[in-house]
Amino acid sequence: MPYLFTSESVSEGHPDKIADQISDALLDNFLAFDSNSKVACETLVTTGQVVLAGEVKSGTYLDVQTIAREVINKIGYTKGEYKFSGDSCGVISLIHEQSQDINQGVDRTTKEEQGAGDQGMMFGYATKETENYMPLALDISHKILQVLAELRREGDTVTYLRPDAKAQVTIEYSDDNVPQRIDTIVVSTQHDDFDADEAMLAKIKTDIIETLIPRVKSQLPSTIQQLFDDDITYHINPTGKFVIGGPHGDAGLTGRKIVVDTYGGKGAHGGGAFSGKDPSKVDRSAAYAARHAAKNLVAAGVADELLVQVSYAIGVVEPTSIFVDSYGTSKVGLSDGEIAKKVATLFDMKPYAIENRLKLRNPIYSETAAYGHFGKAPKTVTKVFESPYNGRIEKEVELFTWEKLDKVEEVKTAFGL
Repeated sequence: MPYLFTSESVSEGHPDKIADQISDALLDNFLAFDSNSKVACETLVTTGQVVLAGEVKSGTYLDVQTIAREVINKIGYTKGEYKFSGDSCGVISLIHEQSQDINQGVDRTTKEEQGAGDQGMMFGYATKETENYMPLALDISHKILQVLAELRREGDTVTYLRPDAKAQVTIEYSDDNVPQRIDTIVVSTQHDDFDADEAMLAKIKTDIIETLIPRVKSQLPSTIQQLFDDDITYHINPTGKFVIGGPHGDAGLTGRKIVVDTYGGKGAHGGGAFSGKDPSKVDRSAAYAARHAAKNLVAAGVADELLVQVSYAIGVVEPTSIFVDSYGTSKVGLSDGEIAKKVATLFDMKPYAIENRLKLRNPIYSETAAYGHFGKAPKTVTKVFESPYNGRIEKEVELFTWEKLDKVEEVKTAFGL
């Protein structure tokens, strides 16, 4: 019997995502000026206020207030009527030095002996249902909000949009887990108060369905475009007008959108957040490494869908376990346990090996902090960082290294494919 599956995403202007972006901007600046920085930064945003907290061990000093304000303005919170603006909000820093009790488990005589920054389990997932090996409902949800942000910044076709928004997509699947059609699309977008309520909501609904969705559809492969039919149920701002939003409408906190950041409810999640954490924190680095492994295994043809779990004890170099679930889609005639043993030989999951393989001690994290950490194309960019204490530097860095299909041939050889 066909079934429905739903995923959601939130925009860069959602309060929790503002917090994530500030935390990752701080992390990037610390790493840009001192690549050995140990960082765990949390951000709270609310009406007119930003609170920065957490632990840092670094050889550099930053103007954290200016960095936070620049992020907020870049997102689009630049107007007084939003009750939250990068130019006028208060920024309080409560950041202090990292605990020596934690640091002793990470820093060792040689980098290769670096222990995990915490205990826990991390998951990576990949599926063949999209070209970027991401779950379809989440991929479309992200694209809806990315295009919505494009329309907001263009400001000529849809002129009333404000930064806060959420999207949700429900896909109908067949019994053999193949997407059949899009059943429901939900979009809630913050907006100016530009007309009487009924007329305003009608205008927003028309613009979403007739302007936004066609542009989203045009950016998708033809096989996915076919899933958009005339029977989609749309819920556009279903509670009514949405003028009060952002941190004025709801407080935001780093790490509160971990399912949006990962796989939209597909696969599994170990519970650890990513943003604001340097790669010694395996919550982040091992989740990236697990995605890298899962994606390369699926791309190589080991399975149509795959979950990789890796777990750690704080301060211990070797992972405590590696687990694989192929959901019955394995193509290699091996048990999941046998696949897991091969994964352990193909992908070194020791913390320093992950950092080194995926080039994670670089300022590459701001780009991950909205619209998901996975599924984006790897690329090389030049980033510029300026500081009143450290001057100006340019760094060429590789973004989304964990999305590279650079192990496919090695995987094929190992599995005889």
